[in-house]
Amino acid sequence: MTPRENLLSLYRRKGYTVAPVGMHFCPALKKEFERRHPEAGGDYLAFFGAPYRIIYDPGFAWNFDEVWRIPGRETVDWGRFYPDGFTHGVKFDGWGVAHEESPGAHHMTRMHHPLARAASVAELEAYPWPDFKRLDFSYLKPEVDAIHAKGLAVFVWAECTIWETAWYLRSMENLFVDMACDEAMATCLFDTITDRACYRAKKFAEAGVDILGLGDDIGMQSAAMMSVEMYRTWLKPRLARVIAAAKAAKPDILISYHSCGYVLPFIDDLIEAGVDILNPVQPECMDFAELHAKYGERLSFSGTIGTQQLMPYGTPQQVRDEVRRNLTFAGGKGGLFCCPTHMLEPEVPWANVEAYVEAVKNFRA
Repeated sequence: MTPRENLLSLYRRKGYTVAPVGMHFCPALKKEFERRHPEAGGDYLAFFGAPYRIIYDPGFAWNFDEVWRIPGRETVDWGRFYPDGFTHGVKFDGWGVAHEESPGAHHMTRMHHPLARAASVAELEAYPWPDFKRLDFSYLKPEVDAIHAKGLAVFVWAECTIWETAWYLRSMENLFVDMACDEAMATCLFDTITDRACYRAKKFAEAGVDILGLGDDIGMQSAAMMSVEMYRTWLKPRLARVIAAAKAAKPDILISYHSCGYVLPFIDDLIEAGVDILNPVQPECMDFAELHAKYGERLSFSGTIGTQQLMPYGTPQQVRDEVRRNLTFAGGKGGLFCCPTHMLEPEVPWANVEAYVEAVKNFRA
């Protein structure tokens, strides 16, 4: 099997020949990789043999590099939505959310919410929403085909799909108040975002992507961020719409859903909405063995190697042991892409990176 075929077979729980490797480096670790392996040209995914390549959704709220793809963004006077100004430099994402620099942080920003002061549906409707129907998606199919030609799978990073984009715009406090007390405001905001997510999901599927990475952080460290009832009222039906739009265009597309934290109360609903893969299964928040025992016949998983504790503070042997433990739980049919649960930060010793790669590549089901 090609790396792509192997990964898709693993995710479909139909067996696999080799356990795949995957990771995401912070800038400091990427520099360390480049120092150790200058011959790799900075491409650590290729160097370590990752079976996928990532294409970023222009509508992903952290995709600053491709805001230019969204027509009309460059002419909007964003300053009028931020009368208080900023302390540090800012970047505006494709939705108009201002991300202020956080000195010393590697992938975090202080967000400013352009719709925090909105007081009516009319104000929401008048906001300069990104018009993805004017976006030229012709670039997408050639990128997908080029990745497939290398025998690799295509993963589209389209997280912050509904909930996160909504609260980035409105502020989390205001959005929760809307959901509890102002149905019209919450409905307008969620539906406007969902309609745009459906359109993009359809475009990605039509281009032939293998895995559509949706998601919203709906879990905290040891508790859910909202009640199951609130989730089912506001987010589940809209997520189901996005997934249905993708699967209508490409029935065999795999849907990966990302949420950090404790999401156990929502897993049945995620499966019912059409999710195929749950990411990242943080071991500090949920036990993979318990999850696999309960859901392993209906759901696949990505992650399980903790980046809060194990990767930065564990020993190489502990990393190896955890990789073997989790892959053994999943068994020969697959169902687990065993990888770090989030970006690997500067505290991660290089020896632990090597231990992870070694353990995965040496594993035999």
